[in-house]
Amino acid sequence: MSSHNHNHNEHSCSCKACQTAQGSVFSKSNDTCGCSHGHEHSHSHHDSTEKMQYVLLGLSVLFLLFGIISSVTAFPLYIVIPLYAASSLFAGGKIFLEGLKSIIKLKIDETTLLTIAVIAAFCIGEYPEAAIVTILFSIGEILEEKAVARSRNSIAELSNIRPDKAVIFDNGKEITVDAEDVKTGTEIIVKPHSRIPLDGIITEGFTTLDTSAITGESLPINGEAGTEVLSGMLNGDSLIKVKTTKELSESTASRILKLVEDAEKSKSHEEKFITRFAAVYTPIVLAVSFLIAVIPIIFGGEPATWIYRSLTCLVASCPCAIVISVPLAFYAGIGRATKYGVLIKGGKYVEAIAKSDSFAFDKTGTITTGKLVVSQIIPHSSNMTEDEILSLCAACEINSSHPIAKAIISAAEKKNIAVPKLENYKEKPAYGVYAQLNGKTYVCGGKRILKENQTPISVDSKVFLLENGNLMGELILADEIRTEAKNVVDELKNCGIKTVAMLTGDSHSSAKTIAETVGLNHLKSDLLPEEKVEEMQKLKTDHICCYVGDGINDAPVMASSDCSFAMGLGSEAAIETADAVLSGGNLSPLPKTVKLCRRVMNTAKANIIFAITFKVIVVALGILGFAPIWLAVMADTGVSILCIFNSIRLLKGKK
Repeated sequence: MSSHNHNHNEHSCSCKACQTAQGSVFSKSNDTCGCSHGHEHSHSHHDSTEKMQYVLLGLSVLFLLFGIISSVTAFPLYIVIPLYAASSLFAGGKIFLEGLKSIIKLKIDETTLLTIAVIAAFCIGEYPEAAIVTILFSIGEILEEKAVARSRNSIAELSNIRPDKAVIFDNGKEITVDAEDVKTGTEIIVKPHSRIPLDGIITEGFTTLDTSAITGESLPINGEAGTEVLSGMLNGDSLIKVKTTKELSESTASRILKLVEDAEKSKSHEEKFITRFAAVYTPIVLAVSFLIAVIPIIFGGEPATWIYRSLTCLVASCPCAIVISVPLAFYAGIGRATKYGVLIKGGKYVEAIAKSDSFAFDKTGTITTGKLVVSQIIPHSSNMTEDEILSLCAACEINSSHPIAKAIISAAEKKNIAVPKLENYKEKPAYGVYAQLNGKTYVCGGKRILKENQTPISVDSKVFLLENGNLMGELILADEIRTEAKNVVDELKNCGIKTVAMLTGDSHSSAKTIAETVGLNHLKSDLLPEEKVEEMQKLKTDHICCYVGDGINDAPVMASSDCSFAMGLGSEAAIETADAVLSGGNLSPLPKTVKLCRRVMNTAKANIIFAITFKVIVVALGILGFAPIWLAVMADTGVSILCIFNSIRLLKGKK
């Protein structure tokens, strides 16, 4: 509700609050708190403008009081009218100027409506009404701008996660340079309590890292030489050196900012409805208000009475409450989701998540961590225990860097099992490792080491141990299930998600075990990528389905889902393909995100219903002569403020 016309291509409403709500939350211009340059100038200019608004409003109220006193004490009109006119001009001078410009350009917006209403009120002798309407409008404008700015600034805080400067060594001296000028492979210095400007690997130093801005995880992690770090992470108490692995434009913080910026370009059905609504609603309101004034007068009605009622309808019908608050609800929801470590690319995906009643997951790297663990040890001889089998397998694999070997060694370490030192190691590629201990020969490897009469007990066994040619035991290795997976599945079901499925290319036996462990109620395994798409299409026949995967080999099924989530920020494919990103690389935020998106949708719908209902009532009362213009202003300004505050409540929801 402002006199400043910031041109917008999609909405007919040109008020500042509408434009603020609809504009980029990461605008680099100097008139926003999201800027990266000219901060001091921006804030001082804003403060002086705000003070001037209060001064003019105070003068307006003062002249209104003088006008009322003059009217009560029967001063002549040539004194009374200027007092009320001064009151109106002090409160709404800029608004009237913008309204007149809009009229000349044949643009219909709320400044046009107010200007027409005030001029007409003076023409029919309703001087106090004209001044009061303008003051109420201006108060509403100030409150509305503050509410929208609060929301915008909360979302724009994300821009602070990306430092624009980096510190490098040059000829033995520390030099601060623009982060965008730092090339891949450059060693930079990150001082204590500073954010890391570029993705890289720590080469020197030990510290703690606050990753909450990137992953949503509140607990700090340790960082030492070899630790991968992402731009936007906050360094702890120690100085570290980092060798950059990506340039600024490709670093994590930049990609997060781009995701949230791009989210504004993707509108939900509700937002598209508002776009169409605002384009046709205001001209219709103007035409109806004109008819309310003209038709009764033609049939003998009192002109002053019906013009007044027409003005009441005109002011009450302004669509700003809807035009501002609905997009703001989506932006606030997207901003809030980032606090959970979820980056949603647009309003239409908020809508899809809110309406979803089915979730499908990939297995490897999604339900599981993608890391192999020893899940079961099966002895074949009573002469050897499970721990002894694991110990000997670890001893055989001690020199191998294969993922299976690492998993076996890790399992022995976790159990604190002593690993003997074997002799005469010999590795036969594609078969296994041969070694000796106390005169006995041990072979550790896959099925190829087995003899014809040696049959595995389990079809899932990956590693076998032979002692002097006899099968002593077998190891089953599987992906490690994410610790949060079962709780997430349970919470999704509690949220009303009917189908929680897993679509995987892995074997049915291993996938079934994992599905049963985490509580999935639908499983399809041994799927090729195109078969995953077919299964997704089947799920979408009866459901609105979200898909969660790693974004690399799941691109086709991600594209076919109603909304897709990518695990983590490490993969370019995850960023490009998915509609949302779980930046922390874990599943925990999913149930909270579903609940948040439903709140967003409910808030948007509540704002639309409340605003339209209130306006219809006031318009009806206005036509019947029971609603003064000041009540019409409340139907516009008051409803707008209430709807805006209802929307920005989303920013303060429980984490």
